[in-house]
Order: sequence, then C-alpha cells, then structure tokens
Amino acid sequence: MNRFFFRRLPSIGLAVALLFPLLAACGNSDALVIYSGRQQALVGDLLGKLEKELGMDVEVRYGGSAEMAAQLLEEKEPEADLFYSQDSGALGALTEAGKLATLPRDDLDIVDKRFQADDGSWVATSARARVVAYDPKQVSEQDLPSDLDDLLDEKWRGKVGYAPSNGSWQAFVTAVRQLKGEDGARDWLVKFKQNNPQAYENNVLIRDAVDKGEVALGLINHYYYHRKIAEEGAENVNVKLHYVGGNDPLALINVAGVGVIKGSDKAEAAQRAVRYLLSESAQQYFADETAEYPVREGVTSTKHDLPKLSGIESPDIDLSSLSSLKETLALLQEVGLS
Repeated sequence: MNRFFFRRLPSIGLAVALLFPLLAACGNSDALVIYSGRQQALVGDLLGKLEKELGMDVEVRYGGSAEMAAQLLEEKEPEADLFYSQDSGALGALTEAGKLATLPRDDLDIVDKRFQADDGSWVATSARARVVAYDPKQVSEQDLPSDLDDLLDEKWRGKVGYAPSNGSWQAFVTAVRQLKGEDGARDWLVKFKQNNPQAYENNVLIRDAVDKGEVALGLINHYYYHRKIAEEGAENVNVKLHYVGGNDPLALINVAGVGVIKGSDKAEAAQRAVRYLLSESAQQYFADETAEYPVREGVTSTKHDLPKLSGIESPDIDLSSLSSLKETLALLQEVGLS
C-alpha cells in the first residue's frame, strides 16, 4: 500500500529530532522509500502507479526539495532509497556530497546529456522553461524584453511581477549568478529592485495578476499558463507567454529529476523506479497532467500546446551548478529581494 507521509519539514533539526525516528519505527522496511520534493498533488497519482510497476510497497515522504536534500545530508545511514527533486540544484548538492549512486548508462541514454549529471548521479524526469508572461493589452510583441537587462528599462517600473520566496525564482537568480558572476548578479538585482517590481507569493498569483492587467509582465514557469488554458479555455485567458531564448537567464530550462541514494539496500528497485519515471507512460503523464516538457524524445502532449523542448533556446549552464542556493539566498537578502 502506498504510504504518504508529511508534506513539509519546517525545521530540519526538529524533523530529525521528532519526526524521522517515529516514521522509521512505523515504516515498512520492505518498502521502497522515496523522499519527494515534488508535491503530492502533482505526482501522487504517478507514484501510486509505481507500486504496481515494482510489485512492492512504496512509501513517499513529501517536503521541499532543499529540505529533503538537507535531511539526506544529515543521515548517517540512508533512510531513503530514491530522491525525487523539484529542481536540479538539490540534486547537485547531493552529488557534490557523494550521496548519489551512478545510474545505469541505458537509463541515462534516454535523456539528452544536458539534462543529467556529468557523472551520471542523477537524471531529469521532466523539464520546465522560464518564460515572461505578458498582458497583450499593455505590451506589444515588439516591446517584449529580449534579455535580462531589458527588464531594467524605466518603462517597466512597477510593472513586473516576481515571487521572491519561490524556488523557481531562486533557481533563476542562481543562474544569473552563474552567467553574470557575483558582481554582475548583484548589480542586476539592485537595479531590478530600484525599478519597483511587484512581489507575489507564487507563480499562480503572478500569472493571474498579468491576466487581469495588474502588472504588464510576470516572471514564471511555462506550465502555469498551460494549466490555466486547460482549466478556463483559451478564449477566456488574456495572458500570453514570451520565450526569450538565447544564452540568457530568462530562458533558463530547469528540471525535476531523480537519483538513487548511495548505500540503499533497495538500489535495484530504486533503479527500476528511475526507469519507470523515464518510460513513455510516465513521460506522457508529465506532458498531459502537469504540462511539463517530457525529457524523452518522441513524447508530446495530447492536452497542451507545448513547443518542442529541443526547439527552445536556453543558456549553456550546468544544471548541477544551481546547487549554490545558500549563496543565492544570502545575495537576495543583501539586496532586499528575499
């Protein structure tokens, strides 16, 4: 039976002291244990199907990707067999710490090399593109930003929405640091703040604010737009998407992905789970149910009008390098955008 545990870990120390001993005691030692930084609402049904595929119980413990990665770094003996992350940065942090086993080459070869760790320690399961949502009533196509610095133009003062506490914004800023350097990133963030961007709690609120004309532009991930189209119908949606392209952080493609925990006594089952998440049926699930980009060639959505992932220009960046979240958070706090 699929067992779903907590949703979030508000404090790693508290979780270690209180929650995990209890969960370990009541857990099924014969089950495959997954630490999932992906929300149950997004992947719960898919992971439920995984039990049937493996022919064994699956226990899923939900929380934030950074929190789950921190928990794995704390554990002397691994409690989990598989780490399923919302973003590549958390996977990169575990790779750096030597916590992930090398995946079989046959599985890695399913996915483009840019969507896997150089050492084979993790592989992407789905991808998402950073996009600029815009209100066509306020912004003509020729006025859309062509790169990051265009957002600093005076004409966008008070008209750009962003989500300072959201993981996708933080990953984006990490990419800015990678591409512009620390000083360049700091300079851009200071100028961005001076242009009075409008803060929102999450990408959904940004999308809807652009749709209603509260702001002209919004920095979001692509799938929030496609889900709105699916829910409300294209004729009822005002907001549109702009793909910047090129070697610019506004064109970042980030991924959700998985890694097998080194030292797991269920490594074979965990590898089979990875293979399932890369299967055509699982990739179709991402394309149709979450409106993400499948990372397996030949799979296209039957519900959403998604551009081919191979046709989207994105910056040349090692996704594992997005692991430096601590430094990003410190920089955002320094400039007052956290």
